[in-house]
Amino acid sequence: MAETVLETHGLTMRFGGVTASDNVNFSLKARELRCLIGPNGAGKSTFFKCVTGLLTPTEGQVFMRGQDVTGWQPHQIASLGVGIKTQTPNVMDALNVHENIWLSARRFHDSAEAKARTDTIIDRLALGAIARTELGQLAHGERQRVELGLVAVADPWLVLLDEPAAGMSAQDVDRMTEIIHELTRSAAVVIVEHDMQFIRSIAETVTVFHQGAVLMEDHVDRVMSDPTVRAVYLGKKA
Repeated sequence: MAETVLETHGLTMRFGGVTASDNVNFSLKARELRCLIGPNGAGKSTFFKCVTGLLTPTEGQVFMRGQDVTGWQPHQIASLGVGIKTQTPNVMDALNVHENIWLSARRFHDSAEAKARTDTIIDRLALGAIARTELGQLAHGERQRVELGLVAVADPWLVLLDEPAAGMSAQDVDRMTEIIHELTRSAAVVIVEHDMQFIRSIAETVTVFHQGAVLMEDHVDRVMSDPTVRAVYLGKKA
């Protein structure tokens, strides 16, 4: 049996009288890829923020490889070997692509190893042509790939991605799909995403959120064909 690398038990997050995440029990195995979907306000982003340390849940617990990390800060969770990409860019615009990725690698490795890993990631993500370009000069899709490079260069065992395909061209999305599949060779991956075409191309198991709770969790084909999911969350034409 594959190791369980991420679990939540009764995870609940309230904002005043609003329950944004409602008693969510979630489990993810090593090297598993899971997509979290649902309309705006369904609770998936709140759940993601609780898992990544951006929010401390009102109730419940978060476990990573059996360790209780409830209430930990994002940098503490990252120090365990967890790669986190949020919607807020975590890059230095005045530095170039190579420098940004090298700094991320240097957090975990000595200078020589960091350089070797940086060169490898730049090659994998086809960033060579812009390696010496400042981040502030890049197009959106290029920046998204660089941010994924910051995550991948640390060789994480768990990767948490919030809308990695947002605003990307079809070509960039194809490249992102390839990269994420590569990541699953050594890491479990959780993706919060709205782009249903992207989810169809990448996902196997999908967790659907509704009103803060898990509505359904199943293979992507069964989720997409479920009448309730189609009618209420994805739309009749999904």
